[in-house]
Amino acid sequence: MKNSTHPKHIEAASEQPARSQTTKAPCSWACPDRAETVSASYSTPALRDELDSSDESDSENLMELITSTYLMEIAWKKVRSNRGGAGPDGISISSYQEMLPELWPKLKGELLDGTYRPSPARRKAIPKPGGGERLLGIPNVQDRLIQQAILIVLTPYFDPYFSESSHGFRPNRSAHGAIKQVQSHIQSGHRHIVDMDLSKFFDRVNHDVLMVRVARKVRDKRLLRLIGRYLRSGIMVQGVFQPSREGTMQGGPLSPFLA
Repeated sequence: MKNSTHPKHIEAASEQPARSQTTKAPCSWACPDRAETVSASYSTPALRDELDSSDESDSENLMELITSTYLMEIAWKKVRSNRGGAGPDGISISSYQEMLPELWPKLKGELLDGTYRPSPARRKAIPKPGGGERLLGIPNVQDRLIQQAILIVLTPYFDPYFSESSHGFRPNRSAHGAIKQVQSHIQSGHRHIVDMDLSKFFDRVNHDVLMVRVARKVRDKRLLRLIGRYLRSGIMVQGVFQPSREGTMQGGPLSPFLA
């Protein structure tokens, strides 16, 4: 194992049955007849068990894992279940699913050789409960798929080090857990609550500071470049491109994790 050029979780996966060898499609996980048939052996808990053993020494070849068939199955199923509208290219989830078998070989090659460049997102404004609007950036379906795969792989490297008081957008955590934690504090005798919000935090994250923190645990330079490109991919507002010089644009799978 120590002499291998692949992370140990990739090698462990190769010991499982190679399901893709029996299919003719270049990306069988995206075909309609397989969209709802993700094997239990490739379920999120099983994948998490493999990734939980990851450490920084494994992080030089993460793009191989991100583009692997079994991980893309999981990422694609998540993108489909989240639904959502089309990005600036106007391609829906169902339409992209039909196109992907033809697109995948070239897309995978660009991801592995580090030449893939994300597209800008589509601006969408939604009302806030207290008034005003929250500005979102809706990526194309293709970029949502790639971001989701990146998120699945990076979460075990970073999530264990996040605050125990953080419950949003994290595996096996929710508002219910936050409520239980508050109840525990009350039972411990605490009586004062301070309610604070960081104004426009998602919009003001410094890209350089963020990438330095990501690079502490991720050694795959291709992945670091790709994340940087997502941060700077910009947004289309009424057909006009606007660059993104700061912030982690809300609307894509990676945004809450990076923030």
